[in-house]
Amino acid sequence: MKVQFYYPRWGSENINWDEFCRKVKAAGYDGVEAPVSENSDEQSIMITALKKHSLFLIAQYYQSFEKDFEAHKASYTKYLRFYASVKPVKINTQTGKDYFSFEQNAELFAIANAITQETGITICHETHRNKALFAAHVTHDFLKRLPDLKITADFSHWCNVAESLLEDQQEALALACKQVEHLHSRVGHSQSAQVIDPRLPEFKTELNVHLNWWDAIVKAYQDGKQEVLTITTEFGPAPYMVHLPTTNMPVANQWDINLYMMQLLKERYCK
Repeated sequence: MKVQFYYPRWGSENINWDEFCRKVKAAGYDGVEAPVSENSDEQSIMITALKKHSLFLIAQYYQSFEKDFEAHKASYTKYLRFYASVKPVKINTQTGKDYFSFEQNAELFAIANAITQETGITICHETHRNKALFAAHVTHDFLKRLPDLKITADFSHWCNVAESLLEDQQEALALACKQVEHLHSRVGHSQSAQVIDPRLPEFKTELNVHLNWWDAIVKAYQDGKQEVLTITTEFGPAPYMVHLPTTNMPVANQWDINLYMMQLLKERYCK
């Protein structure tokens, strides 16, 4: 099994694409996870920079905004087809809404599956607050009823939603770890989807709990003989990153934390 590491564009939007990709490549990453602009000039700049620095792309869909389901479905379909057209490694999508019915969200999953069948590009669905897979118990139900569903595991959101480290939801986590297509290695806790800094001893328990979940994902890959696990080190900027209310200065450094997470997981999984 091989592990590829991706850096999020989120938080670095003020850096031009060429400099951003140079920095990411020099740090030892394999690719970038980012939305794709519909502006052809901006898209060309991104693709040129990725190719220049030999970086892969995971396209990130986050535009699940429409409350009306039919409008939402039309927008979702349009974006996924557009993202597939740029030929990313895969598409990570924040699919659906927490207030859509099971049937409505399942219809969106079916659309994504059809686009995967047509294009050959895997689409994976993020375990994200406010989206279809916002909680462990809800995702458990989806995975039991839709066994081919592939997820992007960002269990930090589930900790926040459940106000716990999910001690009483081990069955849901065990199944989820077997269905992971992509991983966001952010550490959450009971009151937030992101600890202040995973290097701090105050968050040792949270880090170890997440590492145990990620170990289970890696084991599922090894047992299933899947070739590549993709991981985005997705600690984010404010408001995910705690910042001082009067100055808006972050209390930690996003880049340093994400680099730490990559190095930690390389040592753990790439020996």
